[in-house]
Amino acid sequence: MTDEGLTEGLLISPIRNGTVIDHIKGGEGLNVLRILGLTGTCTVSLSVATNVTSRQMGRKDIVKIENRELLKEEVDRIALIAPQSSINIIREFRVFDKKGVDIPNQICGVIRCPNPGCITNTNEPVTSRFTIQQSGLRCHYCDWLITKDIASHII
Repeated sequence: MTDEGLTEGLLISPIRNGTVIDHIKGGEGLNVLRILGLTGTCTVSLSVATNVTSRQMGRKDIVKIENRELLKEEVDRIALIAPQSSINIIREFRVFDKKGVDIPNQICGVIRCPNPGCITNTNEPVTSRFTIQQSGLRCHYCDWLITKDIASHII
């Protein structure tokens, strides 16, 4: 068998029902799991492929979650770190629904403001709120702009 033959075919077993998150930027798949609150100790069957070859992206990650369809809030979180990803709902081994993610204009209760003086980091009962801009995420309360490593600020 040639090297080309070795790279053809499935890298991860198909799932009967659940969600496949595809076209995640290479290296971000584990961050997707983290923001979904999924760890190796959960009871959900997970498959993760990192840095697999992609004609479109060069390298990409893929996450498969058995018996779980994502909520809109979860998809919004994914959009923050993987805006080019696609969400595939699988039912009986077939793609039931496929769509890209939409980056929301504003996101609440998802990002922790890095500004220690922000009201959201005090004992006040205030939920974080960020506006999504071209340059990054801007805190509604203190105007702090997050431009790098957004995944590390996700609650």
